[in-house]
Amino acid sequence: MTEAENFTSVKEFILLGFTNDRKVQLLLFGVILIFYLITILGNLLIIILVESDVQLNTPMYYFIFHLAVIEICYVTSTMPIMLSHLMAGNGAISFPLCIAQIFVSGSMATTESLLLGVMAYDCYLAICSPLIYTVVMDQRCQLQFALACWIIAPLLCAICDAFLVSQTFCGPNHINHFMCEIPAVLKLSCGDTQLVENIVSGAGALLLLLPLCVILTSYVFILYSVSHIKSTAGQCKAFSTCGSHLLVVTLFYGPSFFIYVIPKSFSAPDRNKHSAIFYVLVIPLPNPIIYILRNKDIHRSVRKILQRKDFK
Repeated sequence: MTEAENFTSVKEFILLGFTNDRKVQLLLFGVILIFYLITILGNLLIIILVESDVQLNTPMYYFIFHLAVIEICYVTSTMPIMLSHLMAGNGAISFPLCIAQIFVSGSMATTESLLLGVMAYDCYLAICSPLIYTVVMDQRCQLQFALACWIIAPLLCAICDAFLVSQTFCGPNHINHFMCEIPAVLKLSCGDTQLVENIVSGAGALLLLLPLCVILTSYVFILYSVSHIKSTAGQCKAFSTCGSHLLVVTLFYGPSFFIYVIPKSFSAPDRNKHSAIFYVLVIPLPNPIIYILRNKDIHRSVRKILQRKDFK
């Protein structure tokens, strides 16, 4: 038998998921479904409020609107497939669908990272340069920032995916994960993966660390500016402007720091799978809740809509 006859191309992957216990799978199905619905409904509420209330037509809410869209796209790229696998008890996923999931989830995560950097810069302008804020952060500037986030991140993710697709996969096809991620899929490649790993690491560093540097720098200037505000009311107002954003940033980068900074030698074999639970299930859930519960403008907009629809 020739070498060509021994070669078999992988057409699908088998995601091993969380567990093989059927009762646990059904329990997880219910929990993940609740997480998914709350995340979708919360972000949809934000989108509807920003679109329907003229008083929310400000740069901050413009970016919050895009953040809500990103969250919906992100959880939809992962959770429905997880739910179908848990319901069926089978983690089979086709090769094209696996690559598509990697692209969409990766693009949305990195787009959110860039957008959080833009929102930090917006907070910096609003607090540190209030006199020129409306001139600098006009509608054209807002659109340019949003388009940059939506174009740069997917473009770099597409390049990474193109290199991933160029790899040879000849078996095995079992992935110790509940979703498709580049590191997990690369482990199954039959060829040399060093180039792809370097490209992915470089793109990841650019799309995650660059916005983080912008965020940290912005908040250094914000804290410096707030420390020079004499009135307590003025300080509270300044912190309320960026408080929700700071919470979202902490939730986004906190687990990522824990996941990627801790040396792999000190981690368990299932580390990637367990850590992915945080940024797939846990992190997207609080974001809409934070903006809905902590924001007085959102509260006012909700009351306005309820009064407008009140038993008419």
